[in-house]
Amino acid sequence: MADTWEALEKECLACRECSLCETRKNVVFGVGSREAEVLFIGEGPGANEDEQGEPFVGRAGKLLDDMLAIIGLERKDVYIANIVKCRPPENRDPLGVEQDACIGYLRRQVALLRPKIIVCLGRIAAMRIIREDFKISREHGQWFEKAGVQMMAVFHPAALLRDPRRRPEAFDDFKALQAKINELCEHTRAE
Repeated sequence: MADTWEALEKECLACRECSLCETRKNVVFGVGSREAEVLFIGEGPGANEDEQGEPFVGRAGKLLDDMLAIIGLERKDVYIANIVKCRPPENRDPLGVEQDACIGYLRRQVALLRPKIIVCLGRIAAMRIIREDFKISREHGQWFEKAGVQMMAVFHPAALLRDPRRRPEAFDDFKALQAKINELCEHTRAE
C-alpha cells in the first residue's frame, strides 16, 4: 500500500479497477495543499476535469473558487478530491461498483492529509462519506463528527448553477464553514 503522496498518486494514475478507466482521458487525483486542514470531496470528474486532470475546473469549479474567496480561501489553502477519480460517461452519477473500486484511494488521501474538516460537495459525496441516507436538501450545512473529524455537506456547485435560488443557503453554509475553520484549524484562516 502506498504510504506517500507520490506513491499513491502513481498507483492511482495506473488504476484499472473498474470500467471507467476505459473511457477516461485523465485520472483526476486531487489538487491543493497536501498539508491542508480542510478537505473538499466531490463525486467525480466531469468533461473539463477529465480533459485537464484537475478537479473542479469548469463552471462549477469557478463557482467553488468564488465561494472559497467569499470566506478568504483559495485552492492552495485546501485540498480538493473526488469519490471516483475517472469521469463517468455523460456525467452520470458514479455507480456503486465504481465508488467501491475507487474509495480506497480517497481513504488513503484522507489518511495522508489527516484533515480536521471534510466538506462533501453534493448528495453523492455526502451519502458515501457522512451517511448512506443523507438528504442534502434537509441536512446541508449541519455538522457531523466521524472519527474525530468534523464533516458537513453543501450543495454541489453544479446544483447551484442549475438552481440559483439555493445560493443564499450555500452562502450560509460557507459562513458556518468559515466559523468552524477559525475555531478548529491552526494553520488555515478563513476571513
